[in-house]
Amino acid sequence: MGDGLRTIRVVSHDDSLIASVKNAAQALEGWESATHATVDELLAAPPVAGDVILLDAWMRGGNVYETCRKLAGKTRCRTYVVVDHQNTIAEPIARFCGATGTLKRPLAPSKLRAALDATGGPRPNLPQEARGTDKSAALPERLLTDLAGKRDESLVSAATDPETSLFNYAFLNFKLDEEFKRAKRFGTPLSVVMLGFEGAADPSVLKELAAIFLETSRDTDVLGRFDENTFLFFLPHTGLDGAGVMARRVGEMAAQRGLSDLVGDALQISVGIATFPCADIQRREDLFARARNALLQARQKGGGVVALS
Repeated sequence: MGDGLRTIRVVSHDDSLIASVKNAAQALEGWESATHATVDELLAAPPVAGDVILLDAWMRGGNVYETCRKLAGKTRCRTYVVVDHQNTIAEPIARFCGATGTLKRPLAPSKLRAALDATGGPRPNLPQEARGTDKSAALPERLLTDLAGKRDESLVSAATDPETSLFNYAFLNFKLDEEFKRAKRFGTPLSVVMLGFEGAADPSVLKELAAIFLETSRDTDVLGRFDENTFLFFLPHTGLDGAGVMARRVGEMAAQRGLSDLVGDALQISVGIATFPCADIQRREDLFARARNALLQARQKGGGVVALS
């Protein structure tokens, strides 16, 4: 490629999309375009940091969202999924699978420039008011359904908790490994939040708690049920302060809504938080153990939030 130029790399067989990317790149100073038939071809000569990858949602030979997951951690590039203009659900699914976001057809130079400008630097820390502002957040069950392209009962049942529709322990174990590797590779913060209450609660209360979790989270956060009365969250690109904001909001909203256990007592919520990077955290097990220890400390104090850096 040309000296000093960054490259917009499109993975597609669609001539119209390829042509529009080429035209857009020519209109953007400092950019050029390249076309790849498959992701394997793209990775054969790995893109350099600063390049941008466009994945055609119509790509042949596989699911584009699974392709996003395949690319996660293998490049230092922003990745977008190019979707139809009327597609309203692709953005959260793409981000869930590791992409930067989506772009919609037709791909005009102005749209591409806006996307490049909007994501041109390191991802900033999440401000307090950013959590919970998107009320369209989908339950994991819906994300998995959309990811499969249809409702796949085996996929949903294998990865979600039937009472809350949050992710289950098996999926959480997989995601902790994935998120920790990504955070370690790119040097980005990752917070693990472990939240629990004493006793047991009615299924309707558990559903209400799950709704509160969604209202206080982002679409990139991973929300799951650890056991009967404990939940586990992974918050990428989030430090102790951001995780603490979420945890306190959960407690406040549970109190405001009068949530109670099976004997009628108000839910006494305890939260433990641990964040990577930290000198004492070298493995994913260390991160989980610190969050668990923080939760136990919070319970011994009678509830509230304990955070360990």
